Amino acid sequence: MKAFLTGATGFVGGHVARELASRGASLRLLTRRTSNLTNLEGLLGSGSAADTVIGDLLEPDSLRNAIRGCDAVLHVAADYRLWVRDPETMYRTNVEGTRALLRIAREENVPRFVYTSSVATMGFHSDGTIVDESTPVSLAEMIGPYKRSKFLAEQVAIEAARAGQSVLVLNPTTPIGTADLKPTPTGRIIVDFLNKKFPAYMDTGLNLVDVAEVARTHADALNPDTGRPGERYILGGENLTLKQILDKMSAITGLPSPTMKVPNSVAMIFAFFDENITGKLRGKEPRATVEAVRMGKKKMFASSAKAERELGFRIVPVYEALRNAIDWFRQHGYAPSS
Repeated sequence: MKAFLTGATGFVGGHVARELASRGASLRLLTRRTSNLTNLEGLLGSGSAADTVIGDLLEPDSLRNAIRGCDAVLHVAADYRLWVRDPETMYRTNVEGTRALLRIAREENVPRFVYTSSVATMGFHSDGTIVDESTPVSLAEMIGPYKRSKFLAEQVAIEAARAGQSVLVLNPTTPIGTADLKPTPTGRIIVDFLNKKFPAYMDTGLNLVDVAEVARTHADALNPDTGRPGERYILGGENLTLKQILDKMSAITGLPSPTMKVPNSVAMIFAFFDENITGKLRGKEPRATVEAVRMGKKKMFASSAKAERELGFRIVPVYEALRNAIDWFRQHGYAPSS
């Protein structure tokens, strides 16, 4: 199996690359000249079955030679930021980059294309209703450029499948685990908790999933007999309120869990000033954004029953993944060791 993989230097993509390598796949990994290759340590070098390809999703046609001859393309990369000065670049990367990769894979007769979308494209509610792939949703419900761009890119992938291309759409919920370098927004919650910078919480909820299970299912999805082209598959774990997540981290670490709940209106005021002062005036990424607070009004609870039935996905308790994430952040200097 020869696979072209985007996003391998990132959190989910790095785990996908290692899972594929452990199964003996030959990998072509898309990187940029400025990419941090830490997550690829041990995969590259003399005698390895993985090679890096320098390129950019903003110039996808330069990737044709790397895609040619592959058995599969796994498009895991995305511009994942909850705040951007100019959303246009995000749309070009997430939407047009996906469209171009699908076209090239089709022209090069690549048998399988796996597109990593996000649970963010689902139709969530504020009352904590558990949603699935059939829950009605529209572009108008997408909050912010990241969600909108992922929703549009997902539609591009589904349209390609309807036209006859073998495309599966995987929708991870909120992955947690080791090697969250940046870290992701959820990783920041863990890091802030470990650094005692989480004095209060909002009434919101997430579905947490072990990143190792997400990676395993990506590898399984390369089997042409697995799943149905054009279908979306939620890859999730446990539905938890933010308070429950904080309590789990408290049980693991012995650190106190915050007891003060912040009303949405207060969080919105803080986010407004942080976004305008830190973001627009200082040019730095704010810790809180208005769009993130708006998203927090909806409990992102989801069902992975369809992926269980059709992909062999496994729902596992998140305790171990959460503990692994905590240990990794501590070992790598994101937080005190104890």
